Amino acid sequence: MDIENIKAFVMVAELESISAAAIKLNHIQSNMTAKIQKVEKHYNQMLFSRNSKGVTLTESGKKLYDQFKKILLLWEETEIKMGKSEEQLRIGTMISIGGAMFSDALDRLYNSYPALSVTFKTGSTEYLEKQIVHGHLDIAYTIGAMHNKKVKYQKIGLDEMVIIGKGIRTNTNFYDYIFGKDLITLSNKCLYFSKLDQIFTDHNIKQGEIIEVGDFEALVQFSTIGMGIAIVSKHVANRFNVKDYLEVPSPYKYIDLYLISRRNHEFSCLEEQVIELSKLA
Repeated sequence: MDIENIKAFVMVAELESISAAAIKLNHIQSNMTAKIQKVEKHYNQMLFSRNSKGVTLTESGKKLYDQFKKILLLWEETEIKMGKSEEQLRIGTMISIGGAMFSDALDRLYNSYPALSVTFKTGSTEYLEKQIVHGHLDIAYTIGAMHNKKVKYQKIGLDEMVIIGKGIRTNTNFYDYIFGKDLITLSNKCLYFSKLDQIFTDHNIKQGEIIEVGDFEALVQFSTIGMGIAIVSKHVANRFNVKDYLEVPSPYKYIDLYLISRRNHEFSCLEEQVIELSKLA
């Protein structure tokens, strides 16, 4: 079996789309279709179920994917060790987490793999999930989940949320403090913001205007000078040296933190290393 056909099969299985896999591997769609047909003809079995939204693996296809993935991972590892292929890592994370959490892990990997090529993207949970599904990223850390059927979610912890703003004291009452305040957020679609909005709704608390800003630095600065309040993770507050904040009461205090990948994706040796070495593991 040709390694290019194996790569084509695995990519189609993971993206659940022949057209998306063709784009990813720089093939025209007809060539990708032909490669899949060669694999099916070789095993004399239907390996994909076709539908209007794309393709999904049959039971036989799932068995073959498991085997082909093992072969492909071993082949890629061999190519790297023999200097025939560059080491590649494609990872994403929430803006609130940022790259600082991965600096030590990436530093160690660069020492082990001097030719390491890293694609690193930050964005919202929605953005990162789309990057995963479309094959632009292989793994990502997100808060909350969009429950996309093409994404595999692995819960790895909880993110603790706090309220930041001007004039917070140790004896400040949470609900009195947020009453009528303007809300500063990166986006009104942000999952952090949805938690705060839920608090206002559940407790019938008057809410001020919504102010959207472009980055965390502006969000923290605007909040601490008194333009409004913001909800952020505790490690963001610590990163920006915010000493005075209000802890969010239960049941709103925590949000799930996930490691996500495509549904059929198996971690490469590099991905397993960065997961193990990162401070989020």
